[in-house]
Amino acid sequence: MLDNFIINQKDIEPKEVPALVLAYVGDAVYELVVREMLVGRGMTKVQQLHREAVKYVRASAQAGALFALEDILSEEEMAVVRRGRNAKSGIPPKGSNVVEYRHATALESLVGYLYLQGRSQRAREIIAKAMDTLDMN
Repeated sequence: MLDNFIINQKDIEPKEVPALVLAYVGDAVYELVVREMLVGRGMTKVQQLHREAVKYVRASAQAGALFALEDILSEEEMAVVRRGRNAKSGIPPKGSNVVEYRHATALESLVGYLYLQGRSQRAREIIAKAMDTLDMN
């Protein structure tokens, strides 16, 4: 699905894009894929969709999922994760602490990086694995 939305990226070199910009893009991609997967599970009530989506997209959930994903990430992907984690991302949202927020930013940076590289299938795999991990908890 995401392949249909990929913009003309000829001038975008993801390795040169600031980590917080990668996270900005990754946040949108992550949210879209989560929503798509929830609709694919047959959920039809908006309130239920929202409640379920929040379980996957909140900072604490993303941070927890990142730890489970580390074993399947390449060295290149781990380097992007470190860039995202070390970026000064400001004040965490209510209900989250700085450590969780930085790890969530790291995951979103990775998703944004993969998306801007045109590797949306890999981004989907990572998001699906994150959701599976969170479903087990």
